[in-house]
Amino acid sequence: MKIFAISDLHISSSQEKPMDIFGDNWENHLSKIEKNWLHKVSNNDVVLIPGDISWATTLDEAKEDLLFFADLPGKKIIIKGNHDYWWNSYAKVKTILPDNVFAIQNNALKFDNKIFCGTRGWQVPEAGTRLLESDQKILKREEIRLELSLSQASKMRNSQDQVFALMHYPPFNSIRQSSNFTLLLKKYEVDTVVYGHLHGDVSLSNNIVIKDGIKYFLVSTDMIKHSPVLIFDC
Repeated sequence: MKIFAISDLHISSSQEKPMDIFGDNWENHLSKIEKNWLHKVSNNDVVLIPGDISWATTLDEAKEDLLFFADLPGKKIIIKGNHDYWWNSYAKVKTILPDNVFAIQNNALKFDNKIFCGTRGWQVPEAGTRLLESDQKILKREEIRLELSLSQASKMRNSQDQVFALMHYPPFNSIRQSSNFTLLLKKYEVDTVVYGHLHGDVSLSNNIVIKDGIKYFLVSTDMIKHSPVLIFDC
């Protein structure tokens, strides 16, 4: 089993949301993703997709967008991003997923000896700054959700298992200070974290960071040339 990751696909089958308004790098980006995916990924592999999957605002619209994954090889594991407005009830989300797509929300999944968990996350404040009270509430809620998911992963875990966490937002600020997210990931001895959300010329544009012995991968599609990144190869 190989494990790949790619984020922020921003699929828009039923809406006029051309991504190339954000730069030439986004032109025909879904065609590029499909081509690279077919070249790299086999049916025995897993692809992690940490959020901003679809521009849809309803489940019906999202169902059409999610068909993009139906015929692509591998198992796909998704979490919610900040633009996934269609994702509300977890039970309802599961009803529209293709057979080879699996969602995580306050829980964890296990395939062979690999465990997958995570949450959307939220903006981690920069040094010397403080979030608005409304953002602080969301941040705290996401910290609780991450621990719920990590706790489920811990209950599944055997001595030889590896744990992979998906987050949409980066779990640290631009200078990679520790946060409650990174402290939880360290506490539960996560092996690898993937995240997205960041695009273009940003301060966190280097795609791999090692912190507290955990490898963190930035996998926003435009940051990885629209090609799923190999994060584990057994």
